[in-house]
Amino acid sequence: MPETPAAERAEASGEITAQTVQHLAGLARIALTDAEIDSLTTELDSILANIAKVSEVARDDVPATSHPIPLNNVTRPDEIADVLTREQALANAPETTDGMFRVSSILGEEQ
Repeated sequence: MPETPAAERAEASGEITAQTVQHLAGLARIALTDAEIDSLTTELDSILANIAKVSEVARDDVPATSHPIPLNNVTRPDEIADVLTREQALANAPETTDGMFRVSSILGEEQ
């Protein structure tokens, strides 16, 4: 589907038109009603406007961040402590086999 000069001007200015939405729907093989085209035109144009706002402040001197405040993991040092023996761990298990917990199959296949 060749683009019209109006669609080319709209893309150059960052504006989404109904023709652009129709073209994209055709590429994606999606059937859209006129109401859906109007709605998507407005929504996509709004998204582009918001991206443009972010692009205005995203400069080389502004560091990229994923969170507005720094995050740090709260960890504790590993300490060696008494652990359960295998027999203690399996003592209350409903079913065991060869020193391991026996559980039902989750894939629906018998092993």
